Amino acid sequence: MPSIVANITTPLLGLVDTAVVGHMGSAVYIGAIAVGGVMFNMLYWLFSFLRGGTSGLAAQACGAADTKSQTLVLYRSLAVACGVGLAMILLQVPLLRLLRWLVGPDAQTGALAADYFRILIYGAPAMLGTYALSGWFLGMQNSRMLMVTSIVVNVTNIAVSLLLVYAAGWKIPGVATGTLVAQWAGFVTGLFLLRRYRLLRVSPGEVLRGGEMVRFFRVNVEVMLRTVCLIAVTVWFTKAGAAQGDVILAVNTLLMQLFLLFSYMMDGFAYAAEALVGKYVGATDTLKLRKCVKGVFGWGCVLALVFTAVYFVGGEGFLHLLSGDADVVAASADYYLWAAAVPFAGFAAFAWDGVFIGATLTRGLLLSMSGAMVLFFVMYYLLFPLMGNHALWLAFIAYLAARGAFQTLIYMWWSRHNHVAVGGRRNFN
Repeated sequence: MPSIVANITTPLLGLVDTAVVGHMGSAVYIGAIAVGGVMFNMLYWLFSFLRGGTSGLAAQACGAADTKSQTLVLYRSLAVACGVGLAMILLQVPLLRLLRWLVGPDAQTGALAADYFRILIYGAPAMLGTYALSGWFLGMQNSRMLMVTSIVVNVTNIAVSLLLVYAAGWKIPGVATGTLVAQWAGFVTGLFLLRRYRLLRVSPGEVLRGGEMVRFFRVNVEVMLRTVCLIAVTVWFTKAGAAQGDVILAVNTLLMQLFLLFSYMMDGFAYAAEALVGKYVGATDTLKLRKCVKGVFGWGCVLALVFTAVYFVGGEGFLHLLSGDADVVAASADYYLWAAAVPFAGFAAFAWDGVFIGATLTRGLLLSMSGAMVLFFVMYYLLFPLMGNHALWLAFIAYLAARGAFQTLIYMWWSRHNHVAVGGRRNFN
């Protein structure tokens, strides 16, 4: 339950930013937050292995009761996070130029998104460091720490953003500063919570040992490549919306919040699966592993039903909360059914992500994501001339469903070929 609470609060960062700018009186503000968000998604998602890879490795070390490996996984992940975060700050000018070129917003939206980027880039070390801490806490079977950190981040973001935007009148800079303060508050909270653990004393040489760091990256490079595919789909979704004008970009941004809300709730169960699957793999306990997988999919079906019902009944009211622009909300009605179809199309992919990361089946993650990405682009290019923005949403729905289908086939193959019966349990090769 703590991992679910932690994850369902995560989209509040985006929801609060969208809701605040959605009542500023122009669709361009929503578009600017969408473009700025995609810029940071491209940067941060590329290093999401700092959370996913860390949780899987830490969970397996936990299951094997290897305290030194647990400590080294944490320190290596934090070292990489801080190093990459500082590099992003130093290289912010060329990064901004590259990201604006990739997303391709119009001049007005791009200028506002650039203001957002120049402020929020200083949160890169904190954001990546929080990824590392979150993954480690999850792997250590302590999702309560994750929940505390997430609550601190979101409460801080809401309070500071509202204060700076409505009291100080900072608009986009106020939204960015509120998120920046929240990111650093979350990282500091995570470091403080580490005090509850008795970490072993290890030398910097052990943490940064060349061979071990190479192995750390080699284990995670497939997660990184998988994330590149994810970024490609996400960036193209925003780019294709931006090419159709500010209203369609704003419509897609609002409707994407419905997808994000469901995905983060579903990821709460996936995160729990990461911790438990990794633990059971480390302990070579196949019976509990199978029970865990069945439980994740059972709850996934329930969530898909609940979210679909809620979106059909109360979706329009939710969109009005996010935006006061009547034209944007009205235009959203033409595409709303696509967003409402997301829960059933995507729940299997999110569930399998947790299982694959916990079992460190990173090649399976890469293969399934790359196949789904190819399907997305093929469908988009074939159907866009006929269906316009509807083709973009149809391709996205097919991409989510294909991920789940491919992962199901891969897991079935792995289950048959990587277990050897030993008494009441089985060993993992």
